[in-house]
Amino acid sequence: MKRKSKDIIMDSDSWSTCPFCELSVPSHQLQRHANDHFHDPSDDADHMLLQQSRQSVSGSGYEAVSGDCNYRYGGETSRDNGQCKMDEQISCLIGLQTRGNFYKVELGLTTLLRNCLESETENLKSILSGYVDHFQSLDSEDAGWGCGWRNIQMLSSHLLAQRQEAKEVLFGGSGFVPDIPSLQRWLEIAWEKGFDAPGASQLDHVVYGSKKWIGTTECAALLRSFALRARVVDFGPKEESQSVVGTSVDKAVDKARNDKTDNNEVKNSEAYQVLMDFVWNYFSNENTIQFGQQHVVISEKTPLYFQHDGHSRTIVGVQAKHQQNGYLAYNLLVLDPAHSTPALERSLKKKIGWQKLVKKGRNTLKKPQYQLCYVDPGIASEEEMENLKTIDSVFLEL
Repeated sequence: MKRKSKDIIMDSDSWSTCPFCELSVPSHQLQRHANDHFHDPSDDADHMLLQQSRQSVSGSGYEAVSGDCNYRYGGETSRDNGQCKMDEQISCLIGLQTRGNFYKVELGLTTLLRNCLESETENLKSILSGYVDHFQSLDSEDAGWGCGWRNIQMLSSHLLAQRQEAKEVLFGGSGFVPDIPSLQRWLEIAWEKGFDAPGASQLDHVVYGSKKWIGTTECAALLRSFALRARVVDFGPKEESQSVVGTSVDKAVDKARNDKTDNNEVKNSEAYQVLMDFVWNYFSNENTIQFGQQHVVISEKTPLYFQHDGHSRTIVGVQAKHQQNGYLAYNLLVLDPAHSTPALERSLKKKIGWQKLVKKGRNTLKKPQYQLCYVDPGIASEEEMENLKTIDSVFLEL
């Protein structure tokens, strides 16, 4: 997918300044000149040579042609005088990134979902994250591979709306959620900064323009590169714990996908109570939330990027019901990128069929491994940033 250039107003009788290199050019030539900044190296006859040279270059960035303002966005980083500076790469990306398109829900999804939860007559307690937008996968763009990016967009929409410190640093302070190609660029820059080196190596340090699947560790690496404290939690059989740490679930479960035996099957659904308990305790902040007369409250916690083999979704809350045996039965409240946003909005507004779209009980958990990513408050210090470059995780046995 090629990046769209910014809209530029042209006047054939005047001169204009290029917004990328500040060179003055005739206005009627500005569009063509600006498009040169978006030149795709895959269109070059020497593409194979560039691909070979990429192996000797760490990360991705921009190529400055000596004596010219041409920057190859996403190409090689070599210069006559050394590697292109990181701040130049980031500055270019801030100017070139595009806002992600999504269907804006009137009143907001959280408000509609809260109304539905409050309308239920059973003795239920529900906790929701604050504001979040739903980003659905589109057949024309990312169907079948883009769910990971869509969950990053949903999590980012919450951070931008709810956390001022995150809004100031995310995506160069742009204040909006970028599209998938822009997010792919940000991830490549995170890798070049040294975040999640093993994950970067597994994906050959390149995701822009590809349909490569990503997972929670890529989400964590991207957000950590902005000094946000993204955390990862793994759930799975004890024997799989070492293989999961530091990798995305999609990579970690390759063995499970190819194993014909029943050893990797989780047969006892009681095991998933561990995951359910964690999600409830996470949103309730270890029972510091007081319901009082309410049975729906808003938590300050971020949504959870929810990954398993083959798909990922976003957990925006959790619901609990007391059973006769004294235990709590939980429903995860989930936004799925595979669902249509307009259909979800209609269902929530009419309060018809929304439970099937949003509520996910323990009986729906059938995968051998799951992984979550969330963001703790605050901005990391320089010293902490070095530690955040290694994507480790907390492991909980199912």
